[in-house]
Amino acid sequence: MHATFYLLLATSLARFLLRHPGGARVPWIIALSAVLAVLYALPFLTGTPRDRRAAPHPPGPAPGAPPTPRHLAWLALVVAVWLVLVILAPSFGWCAVPLFYTGLRTLPPRAALALVAVLTACVIASQLRLAGRYDPDLILGPPAVSAIATAVFTYMRRQAARQRELIDDLIRTRRELAATERREGTLAERQRLSMEIHDTLAQGLSSQQMLLQAADRVWDTDPAKARAHVRTAESITEHGLTEARRFVHDLAPTDLADGGGVAEALRKLAARESDAGLTVRFHAEGTPVPLPDRVSSALLRIAQGALANVREHADATTAALTLTLLDDQVVLDIADDGRGFTPPPVSGTPAGVRGHGLPAIRARAVQLGGTLTIESAPGEGAVLSVSIPLEQ
Repeated sequence: MHATFYLLLATSLARFLLRHPGGARVPWIIALSAVLAVLYALPFLTGTPRDRRAAPHPPGPAPGAPPTPRHLAWLALVVAVWLVLVILAPSFGWCAVPLFYTGLRTLPPRAALALVAVLTACVIASQLRLAGRYDPDLILGPPAVSAIATAVFTYMRRQAARQRELIDDLIRTRRELAATERREGTLAERQRLSMEIHDTLAQGLSSQQMLLQAADRVWDTDPAKARAHVRTAESITEHGLTEARRFVHDLAPTDLADGGGVAEALRKLAARESDAGLTVRFHAEGTPVPLPDRVSSALLRIAQGALANVREHADATTAALTLTLLDDQVVLDIADDGRGFTPPPVSGTPAGVRGHGLPAIRARAVQLGGTLTIESAPGEGAVLSVSIPLEQ
């Protein structure tokens, strides 16, 4: 439709110049044509690259939303310049056809139909001026074209609305299905762990209790037998400790289970999260030292949550993970070059951001005695800094 507008504008200008070479109105017609072309392209010239990728069309409200003053002012200017052109040169009358769609998209239905009617009347008047005589085709043709254009646009808008509803239903269904699968997986894992604990740790503790009670009963009368009971209880305790460590290992994040430490886990996470739309880099500073399992696990979970927020909300192209190991604390910085936001209060979430990413990150840090610091502003990216003290 945009190409059609410019093609009609260029054709109308060429026709006028061929029929009126050297006329007094020629400079005005050329100037007004250039102004109309620039005005029509103004949204592309002033919009951000992100806006042009997301909505490659003249400015208009979102479907179902009322037009803003900016949209109305732009449309009024385009129509006004076109009207002046049509008055000076009726050749430009058919440039109204693309403007039908622009008006239908920008204005509410009744106002859009009124604008289409006005534009159609102007087209009829311009064609009658060009013909210089009464012709029924010139009176019936433009209304037929406007009716077809309006019907096509209305049908397409309804189809688009149905498609959006279907997509929303599909997304909602997928989320509900994913939540159900997570709940079922959580329940299955809980059941498995409860059976494992019952068959290993609980049984072992029960056996230890009976052996120690038996040893207590014969401690004075049969010391040798009591010591045998204690040694057996010790063996069961060692086995139970091994099982407990296995549980802890199984429940730890997969990236930490390989034994490479949190730095290697964060490096793998950065490589895994990098793709064509987002580049994630990792950098480590300080002398590598073994960190407690709960600290390593918390740092990895924090990095995963922060990168998920970056990918979903920030619209960033690059992000950086920086792990700094100091003598008394470990610091993890997550920075991105996205759209940024106004940092929320400690108990809040940033406006327009869904979910509980930042509160969850803050809660993980607080559980380990650490802090979360946020540095961000709209349009300037964001930096999240998590500091966790290390026991001396």
